[in-house]
Amino acid sequence: GCNPLAETGRSKLQNQRAVLNQQILRAVRMRAGAENLLRATTNNKVREQVLLELSFVNSDLQILKEELEGLNISVEVYQNAEETFSIPLVPLGLKETKDVDFTLPLKDFILEHYSQDGSEYEDEIADLMDLRQACRTPSRDEAGIEMLISYFLQLGYVENRFFPPTRHIGVLFTWYDSFTGVPVCQQNLLLEKASVLFNIGALYTQIGTRCNRQTQAGLENAVDAFQKAAGVLSYLKETFTHTPSYDMSPAMLNVLVKMMLAQARECVFEQIGLSGIRNEFFTLVKMTQEVAKVGEVYVLVNTAMNQEPVKENIPYSWSKLAQIKSDHYKALAHYFIATILCDHELQPGDAEAEQEKALSQLYDCLPEGLLLLAVLKDKAQRKQLGKAHLRKAIVYHEEALRVCGLCKKLRNIEVLQEVLTAAHKRSLLKYAQQETEDDFLSLIQAPNILPKTEHKIETIAPQFSKVKVKDFFHKLGPLTVFSAKQRWTAPRIICLHHEAGELGFSLKGGAPVQVYCLDPLCSAASAGLKEGDYIVSVGGVDCKWLGVNEVLEKMKSVGKQPLELEVISCQDTAASLHSKSATYSMGMQKTYSLICLAMDEDKMDQTKKAPLKLPFLSWGTKNRQKAASTLCLPSAVAGSSQIKKKLSPFTLLNTESSLY
Repeated sequence: GCNPLAETGRSKLQNQRAVLNQQILRAVRMRAGAENLLRATTNNKVREQVLLELSFVNSDLQILKEELEGLNISVEVYQNAEETFSIPLVPLGLKETKDVDFTLPLKDFILEHYSQDGSEYEDEIADLMDLRQACRTPSRDEAGIEMLISYFLQLGYVENRFFPPTRHIGVLFTWYDSFTGVPVCQQNLLLEKASVLFNIGALYTQIGTRCNRQTQAGLENAVDAFQKAAGVLSYLKETFTHTPSYDMSPAMLNVLVKMMLAQARECVFEQIGLSGIRNEFFTLVKMTQEVAKVGEVYVLVNTAMNQEPVKENIPYSWSKLAQIKSDHYKALAHYFIATILCDHELQPGDAEAEQEKALSQLYDCLPEGLLLLAVLKDKAQRKQLGKAHLRKAIVYHEEALRVCGLCKKLRNIEVLQEVLTAAHKRSLLKYAQQETEDDFLSLIQAPNILPKTEHKIETIAPQFSKVKVKDFFHKLGPLTVFSAKQRWTAPRIICLHHEAGELGFSLKGGAPVQVYCLDPLCSAASAGLKEGDYIVSVGGVDCKWLGVNEVLEKMKSVGKQPLELEVISCQDTAASLHSKSATYSMGMQKTYSLICLAMDEDKMDQTKKAPLKLPFLSWGTKNRQKAASTLCLPSAVAGSSQIKKKLSPFTLLNTESSLY
């Protein structure tokens, strides 16, 4: 990871974000206490004072939210350092988190569950914590992406090793909402995995905005980065269906995916016109269709940003920037087609049919009384329609400048103002060059332009398999056997003596090997060996990763000496979930109250059963119920059967695991 104390523009923004998160947390706690007091008191004087305090806290929270929005629109810091004359692109800020200490919980779990000394794994636990700490400040390049992915994959191993489906091990994860700054605390590792995925997508957006948009290679890299960002965010939306943080809700992620694909489309248009746009008929037709497509996708982004519930949490300046871009690129489309009509008269040697066909692809219908072939041949009609498009372009340019002037955050972005003003002046100059004496006689409305593109923009799914990681806790044994879902007896020492060269049992399986065909009358059975036992060591040498032939070689190497085997037996357990748990998830538009739940099981009414609730985070489970509640009391029937699945580093735990 990067040096967290480095005085770079990006690190300063992240530090400001962390400070704002802490201030929002304090204000949230103050509001929670005031609301609790308001509900508890019946004294009118106290109620009036509490209501006054609440108004101040609400105002403070609103100011803090506006400051956080200012950080989200600080796009200049993330742009390329080279001088550029392009509209800035919008990156996502990284989610902030608190430190997590895995040491005691993992050491205790290793001792309790795996019957091994947890102190032997201090280096592995330290490596895990160092990796997590480094992921808080990833470098803005492929190395940073690879580090975040490696931690995400490592969490798959950690989850299967140490997070059983029936209980929590005492590790609390805290992540702050990227847009509201509100914290979410859970003991569920799925919150950690979802937040890391979000940061992978956010880092891709920062890499895309950093690319040099004045070069062909830079624009290609930007397009690729935004497509990968959209792919990661789409994967997050489809995989983690219930998230307690608004920045990772399905509706918000859907908007962010659209915004990243729109920015990729914008870079494609810049890539086409990078070498210059020739004032040639068919070239301008192509550019008109491409830029109209950019304007269309930004219209969809702006519409999505203004839908509930996204509208209340997404930065206001982002919505206005999407509106500005849609107007700006639609104005460019009308300017290009006006240039076609005003500067290119049909000459005797021109391909009349080809020009008519190309022009017909730009319109779904022409104004009443106009025909394409007649427009191409008649100079007056060409100029009349061209001036109509110029008027439409000027209207769109003026609207973009007006919206930009109304938004304080966007008004301070100099390059945005310069680009919009230059485009507006260019259209005004083009219009002034045309004859104007007959304008009041024949004013027609410019028809809409049909968008079309030859460049396909789609999400690029994350390629996790390209990043190779090694399980930090490899020494515990193969994950298919030694996982948090499996339970065994404590290790037993079996002392064997050779009987006529035979052991009285056979071995099968891969690593670790398993005892089968055990002779119940042999000395091994008398010493306590059981059918199905796993052999974990031979003569004090660990053999959890050894196959049958290798274990037999170990046994033969002992010779006529007594053979000591360390074995474990698998236990079949069916445990239920905890009967109580709590979580909080707060939204700026509703309440900032922190709900603290303390329930005494002995005082619970036995006649009332807690309803079954799904957790906010579930892996690959589609739940149509609205996850708006801030209180969750999951429970399960004791003795319920569990479906056995093949374990892998990415196999998640029971989807109904309780939350904190």
